[in-house]
Amino acid sequence: MTKFVIYRDIAGQYRWRLVAANGEKVAASEAYVSKQGAINSANRVKQIAYSATVVDITA
Repeated sequence: MTKFVIYRDIAGQYRWRLVAANGEKVAASEAYVSKQGAINSANRVKQIAYSATVVDITA
C-alpha cells in the first residue's frame, strides 16, 4: 500500500514522505513547524498529483 508517512525530523519539525508499496521512498516534504502543516501538505499533494503531467525539458 502506498502511503504518506508523517514523522518528526532530528530538529523536531514535522515532515512527510511518500512510500511506495514496495517500501521505496519516492517523495519527501519540506519541514513544518506543526504536525497539521505536514498533514495538510500531504493531503494537498494527494489532491493535485493525480492530474499532474510529465513535462520533459531535456531538449
